[in-house]
Amino acid sequence: MEITRYRIIFSGSGGQGLVSAAIILAEAAVLHENLEAVQSQSYGAAARGGATRADVIIADGPINMPKITQPSILICMTQEAYTKFSPLIRPGGLLISDKKFVKTTRRGDARQIELPLYQTVVSEIGNAVVLNICVLGALIGMRGIVKKSSVEQVLADKFPPAFMAGNQMALDIGFEMGFEYAQ
Repeated sequence: MEITRYRIIFSGSGGQGLVSAAIILAEAAVLHENLEAVQSQSYGAAARGGATRADVIIADGPINMPKITQPSILICMTQEAYTKFSPLIRPGGLLISDKKFVKTTRRGDARQIELPLYQTVVSEIGNAVVLNICVLGALIGMRGIVKKSSVEQVLADKFPPAFMAGNQMALDIGFEMGFEYAQ
């Protein structure tokens, strides 16, 4: 039986919450979906505002190589991240980017989805603090890597109730945007 495996890179700048999104995804997979997951991150010279990369591998079997060299899914939230990481995406992979901050060039070997993530979160919620949760919602809406309810459970366990409404709205917004491109 072949193992289903997702190799995901969240990339952007420090302060966007992408490392937190990667951790939430990995926890949802392990704690609520009975999947295997590994997660790691790296930061540029400046933690806030510098380049950030968070990797997650999720599989329904053992993960023998915890390093991503060719992501099957790449999320780019800054132009710098796109320039640096888009050449890594594996043929047939998926690139998700934010329309406001990333100008992409067409690649024939990867599916590219540009979403108004930042713009939508700011206009519907009022600020970008929960942008990372919107990004996560778009990813699971598109690919169904884990159930939305699994992410909701992790959010409820991680954050005080006062923060749940904004996180839930952001997750719902992202999920709906992503679901339009589901495969």
